[in-house]
Amino acid sequence: MSNVNTPLTVQSEVGRLEAVLLHYPGAEVENMTPGNAQRALYNDILNLSIAQKEYDQLLGVLHKTSNVFKVSDLLTRLLEQAELRTDLIRKICEMEQATGYEEELLSLPAAVLSRVLIEGLPLRVETLTDFLREEYYALPPLYNFYFTRDPSAVIGHHSLVCKMANKVRARESFIMEAIFKSGILGAIPVISIPELTRDQPNVMIEGGDILVADEHILLIGNGSRTSTEGIDFLVKQYCRLGPGRKHVIVQQLPHSPESFIHLDMVFTMLDRDKAMVYKPLIKNNSPYQTVHIEIEDGKVVKISSVSSILSALRTLGVDLKPIVCGGKADDWDQEREQWHSGANFLAVAPGQVLSYARNIHTLEELDKNGFKVVTAKEVIEGKRELSSMGNCVITIDGSELPRGGGGPRCMTMPLRRASLQ
Repeated sequence: MSNVNTPLTVQSEVGRLEAVLLHYPGAEVENMTPGNAQRALYNDILNLSIAQKEYDQLLGVLHKTSNVFKVSDLLTRLLEQAELRTDLIRKICEMEQATGYEEELLSLPAAVLSRVLIEGLPLRVETLTDFLREEYYALPPLYNFYFTRDPSAVIGHHSLVCKMANKVRARESFIMEAIFKSGILGAIPVISIPELTRDQPNVMIEGGDILVADEHILLIGNGSRTSTEGIDFLVKQYCRLGPGRKHVIVQQLPHSPESFIHLDMVFTMLDRDKAMVYKPLIKNNSPYQTVHIEIEDGKVVKISSVSSILSALRTLGVDLKPIVCGGKADDWDQEREQWHSGANFLAVAPGQVLSYARNIHTLEELDKNGFKVVTAKEVIEGKRELSSMGNCVITIDGSELPRGGGGPRCMTMPLRRASLQ
């Protein structure tokens, strides 16, 4: 098959979504047990059949709005090329101390190997050491890969390969790096943080903490998954992406509860002039700092504390009306719905966003602010034409998917968005 020319362009969070990358949840999710759930970064195990039905709603809407690429398809195509296959398998086996499995892996057909790299490779029990490890997998399943947002990001015309905070997710970054460098999607400039910071263990950064406010402004969360060292490294790379003035606004996040895992769990953009916010952290006075880093002609010229993301953006000409996750009436509703990814929205066009149906108080608040609530089923069946609608929130069922700890933004990695100009 010929390669697909898919130029990367992401200059905003809300420009019309033209191309998106995702991973359909599969057997790797069912390979989780209560015993390994915590190590896999889950609080609970998922019912895969229900999770897939919910995911089908997300996928159906995206097929209506965007060009959809699946990680498994791209990975299979990559593995059909002998040199790329050998390089990726060697990197993975060295990193995961499974060098004794290289020959076995390289002998597999590309489609089978792609599945094994995602769903896991069982351990051969050949020694007492193997037997006493009480470990079933030589290569553990990638339980979190349906949260495709985290191992990579697109900033402007560049792909950024992220350096994950937990080793259980490191293989995701290796796969994304290999896909971007393979040429399958076309010639793509790649910034690989894992490759560039091999000797810097404190550098960690994940895509859920990176929001592209516009072509000159990045928002970055600093919490349990993205370190200050990781942000410092990204800022250096961002400085090199062309001349002129740029800005990075950093929001400190609590390390607990786990629902604050990334910035996009407390703040996402809905439209050119609207954002969804978790009020206790984004609007109220809190002990968590917001820092404004100013860049001019490739150099950091000023770092200062500011009162909030919203105020910092306002000084830069981006005036966002905050809409409160969980509604304004009850702190308990805010806390409960933020836990279930109530602040995590994906824009498929300015003012047209995807969300879970379960967060009813958040949806009511959106309705009060001019967003018509429609179901994914209505969009998929053609009963609602997004092209003729104004602001709206498209709801997908969410009983199982949120158990993994994320929402529609977490599950999607935009490759290309239309300009807002």
